[in-house]
Amino acid sequence: MHVRDGIQTHATVAGRYRHLVDTGAVEANPAQQRVAEALDRLIAELAEKRLGRKSSALGWLLARNRKPEPVRGLYIHGGVGAGKTMLMDMFHDLVPVRRKRRVHFNDFMADVHDRIQRHRQARKDGTVREDDPIPPVARALAEQAWVLCFDEFSVTDIADAMILSRLFSALFAEGVVLVATSNVAPDDLYRDGLNRQLFLPFVDILKRNAEVMALDAGKDYRMEKLARLPVYITPAGAAADARMDETWDAMTRGSVPKPAEIEMKGRVIPVPRAAGRAARFSFADLCEAPLAARDYLAIVERFDTIFVDRIPLLVPELRNPTKRLILLVDVLYDKRVRLVASAATPPQQLYAGRPKTTEAFEFERTASRLIEMQGRDWLEDWQRHHAA
Repeated sequence: MHVRDGIQTHATVAGRYRHLVDTGAVEANPAQQRVAEALDRLIAELAEKRLGRKSSALGWLLARNRKPEPVRGLYIHGGVGAGKTMLMDMFHDLVPVRRKRRVHFNDFMADVHDRIQRHRQARKDGTVREDDPIPPVARALAEQAWVLCFDEFSVTDIADAMILSRLFSALFAEGVVLVATSNVAPDDLYRDGLNRQLFLPFVDILKRNAEVMALDAGKDYRMEKLARLPVYITPAGAAADARMDETWDAMTRGSVPKPAEIEMKGRVIPVPRAAGRAARFSFADLCEAPLAARDYLAIVERFDTIFVDRIPLLVPELRNPTKRLILLVDVLYDKRVRLVASAATPPQQLYAGRPKTTEAFEFERTASRLIEMQGRDWLEDWQRHHAA
C-alpha cells in the first residue's frame, strides 16, 4: 500500500472503500460494500483467467484454438450520488489488465458510429471486403480494450438503440468484459424510445453477460458535502484557491482526478481535471478559449458539476470572454448543472464593462442566475434533475 494523489492505493476495491469509511470521507453503506466486494471478485476472476492462459506453453497453444470461458461483468445502477462512479473508478485503477478503457457511454457510441462510417466508406472505396461493419468494428474495439468501463450507461438515441444488440453480441463474442454504471435498471433503458421492441433483445444480452446490482446510498453524499461548503468564493486568490481545493476534494474523494478529452466533430475539448461526474477548469480554459454553445453542451453532457477557478473582474478588454461566460452560465442553468466557482467579486459587481451594452443587460441575468445557483433550492433541483 502506498499513497498516490492523496489516496491510499490499497490492493482491493473493498480495501480502498474501507479506508474512505475509516477516514470519514464517506459513510459506511452496506450496498456500497457489496458492490466493492463484487468488483473485487471480478478482478480476481479476470486475473485468474489471464494467469491460466499464460501458465504454460501448452495452455497458450490450446487457448489459441478455442475461445476462453466468458467472464460476466457488472452493471451497477442507482441514483445520483450513490457512489457508482467512485467504485467503478477504483475497479478500473486496480484491475490488472493492460488493454482496458474507461469511457463515458455517449463518447463510446460516438466513436462506434465514426468507425462504422469509416468502414462503409472503405467498403465503397474497395479497400475492405466485409459488407457488414459491425463485426470488424467490434474486433477493432476488442483489440483496443477487452475490459470496458462505461460511466452513465443511458440509451436515448434511436441510432444507438438499433445497433446495440448486434454490437454487444459481437463484443461479448470477442471476450469483452463490461463494467457499467447507470441511473436506471436494464429493463428501464430506452423505456419510451421509438421502436423499443427492436431494442429489447439487447437487454437480455446485457443481463446474460453482466451481473446486475442495485446501489442506493440512501443519500447523495455529494449533495451533503456541497450543502456545507461554499460554492461561490470571493475574492479570487490563494485563500479562494484553497477553499476551491477543499470543495473539489469533498466532491471527488475516491476518484483519482485525471486530464480528459471530449471529442467534438473532429476536434478535442481538453478537460484539465476530471473525476467521475465533476470537471475542473480555469476561467481561461472555458472563456478565453474559442468555445461555443455546442462545446459547453458537450461538456455538460459528460459532467454534472463544473468547477471554474478565478473568474476575473469583467473589464471592457474581456468583452469576448464575458460573452462566453454569459453563454456558459446559461447552459449550466438550463441543463441544471452544478457550478462551483471562485471570482474577483460577488456576482452583482463582477461586470465592469461598458454600461448600457448588450453584454451589460445580459449580465444582469447572469448575475441573478449565479446568485440562485448558490442556494439550497438549486442544489435540490440539481439532484432531482440528475436522478431522473
